[in-house]
Parts: sequence; structure tokens; C-alpha cells
Amino acid sequence: MTVGTVPPSVFDADLPRLDYGLEETPAEVYSRFRAAQRQAPVAIGPLGPEILSYHLVRSVLRDSRFQIPPGIVLQAQGITSGPLWDKVINSLLCLEGDSHHRLRSLCAKAFTPRTVARLHDTMVNVMTHLVDEVAGRGRCDVVSDLARPYPVPIICALLGAPREDWQQFSSWADDMVAHRRHTLTDDLLSDLIRAEDGGDRLDAAELRMLAGGLLLAGTDTTRNQVAASVQVLCEHPDQWKLLEEHPELAMAAVEETMRHSPIAGGTLRLVVDDVEIDGYMFPAGTMVLVNTFAANRDPTVYDDPDRVDITREGAPAILTFGGGVHYCLGANLARREIAEALTVLTERLRNPRLAGPAPWKPIVSLSGPKSLPIEFD
Repeated sequence: MTVGTVPPSVFDADLPRLDYGLEETPAEVYSRFRAAQRQAPVAIGPLGPEILSYHLVRSVLRDSRFQIPPGIVLQAQGITSGPLWDKVINSLLCLEGDSHHRLRSLCAKAFTPRTVARLHDTMVNVMTHLVDEVAGRGRCDVVSDLARPYPVPIICALLGAPREDWQQFSSWADDMVAHRRHTLTDDLLSDLIRAEDGGDRLDAAELRMLAGGLLLAGTDTTRNQVAASVQVLCEHPDQWKLLEEHPELAMAAVEETMRHSPIAGGTLRLVVDDVEIDGYMFPAGTMVLVNTFAANRDPTVYDDPDRVDITREGAPAILTFGGGVHYCLGANLARREIAEALTVLTERLRNPRLAGPAPWKPIVSLSGPKSLPIEFD
């Protein structure tokens, strides 16, 4: 390309075509991701341009010209105004610029290592209780028996919800916020209320939005990833045994299983200005799929990327939690939840093996096993 010339649009750049059905699972599509990735770091997929290489995905996630499309889930359902629309587009996930920076700065003060550390006993106790319920059977469905009920008590404990009301938590979250303002305790919601930045504080609506968002975002993602990570380790018994013998590898096991089999495989970005990056031109208004699933197995970055190795060293951080200003605020909490679950499970369940089909949900949604029947000693 001649110096000073503008490269053609990605739509005119003779990029590889990437075809897959919206109902297909990650495992069914992966070989097509790899084939396209060998040809170019960008492909044209069923939803538009897809970023496939690790380095380009990382760059796009950190580039403020690629923004999260505001309210895209509602737009897909024909909703572009009204109270629900206003609530969603003013959430932490959808805001950009100064408004996003303000909210994130205040919230980050409550997501400290201390916040995560004080939940250690809760995480262990919840998973231990769930294992106790199935230990005598010699078999269970990891999804329904262990993964699905695991995160809600932890999120409720994080927010300071009384244990006797955990099952009713969502129905009285507003009342709890009002009450907690006058009785601050040692929980995340109290930390959010205390959080201050130059005299600025979160108002009641922002607190409700964050509490509700945490309950939703911190529940389904953890449920699905716990099940997916357990499946990976069951399918690689040497790795299960390794973690059983070396529980200090739990965080590494989370990183490796999320790299190999993440339940969130990509994120959409809207190009707000014409962007030239790494020799590719993305016109303003283009919707781009940032394919973190493909990036997490980029063979130019990860040695033998299809291999599962919880002792893998020197590998760059996975991109499943995003990057840049929208890097997942609860990433450390999620990692710790999954790590404690895997530690308890590998300690308690010996020689686990799949006891039937383990179908996954489609790749374009939040994926993960629909069911995961296992037998164990």
C-alpha cells in the first residue's frame, strides 16, 4: 500500500468469508474460526466484520472509537424509547465518556481485593453444601445440581442481603437499598454507598441499577462458566487430577478453562468514526463482532492453543473479560468464584466422567452446557 493512501473498506478488502448458523455451538463453529484466522485477522461473518486475531481484538477493545452499541438488545426487539430504554442506556455497560468514567470510578472503590477476600468462606460453604447434596449418589447434573444454584447466595452475601431472604432478593432490592443507607455494614452495597470521588456519590437510582446489574451479570455468567470449566476438566482427567493434588493451581485452571471454553465468545462494537487500524478501514456506523473466542485460541499467541494445560506459563491474559474502559468490573470476583468452586469439586469428587450428552447453547448467546451429567467415585 502506498504511503498516505487510505486502505479499502473492510467490505471491499477481499476478506475471508465466515459462515455459521446462529444456532450452532462454539465447538461446531471453531474449525471455521481457525480456517478464517489463518487467512486474515478479520473476516466477514454472518453479522458483519469479525475481528479474529488476538492482537487486533485487544486493540479494538481498547479503542474508544469502537463503542458498545447502546441498548442493542432492546433495539432488536423494537424498543428505542421509554422508561426501560432510558434505564438501560444509562447503565454502566452502555455509558461512554465522562459519564461512564464517573460511575466506574465510584464503583471500582467497592470492588477491591478485600471485597473478594471476605467472600471466600461463603463461596466454599455454598459449593460444599451443594456437593453434600449429591455426594452419596455417585452422579449428578453439574448444571442443575451445582452450577445453577451456586452464584445467587454469593451475590446476595456480597450485597448484604439477609440469608433468610435470598430467594426473594430480587423482589425487595429497592427496599434493601433504602434500608442500607441508614445501617451501613461490611458488604458491597454499603461500600458503594460510602464510595465518594471529589464529593460525588451514587444516587439511589444508580445504586439500584448497579445492584440489579450485578445480580443479573454475576449470576448467569458464573453459572455457565462453572459448568463449562468443570466439563473441560472432566474431559481432561489428567488436569482434574493435577488440580486435585495442587489446589494452588485453581486460578490458573480458571484462566485456562476460560481461554479454552469460554461461555461468552464475543462482544459487539459500533464504529463511531472512520477507523484505520492495522491496515484495515472500518467505516463509521459499522457493527463489528469482536471474536474473543477465536482470539483466545490464536496460534500466533498461544502455543498449541487447543491443548488444555493449567500449568501453561508465559501466555498473555485471556480476552474473555473484555478490555479497555469496559473491562469487566467484576472479573476478579468471577475468577475467585469459579476457582473456589473448582477447588471444592476436585477435592470432593474423584474420577469424574461424563455420563451422557452435554449439549451447549448457541454461540451467539451466553453459551455453556445445557446439562452436564457426570458420574464420580
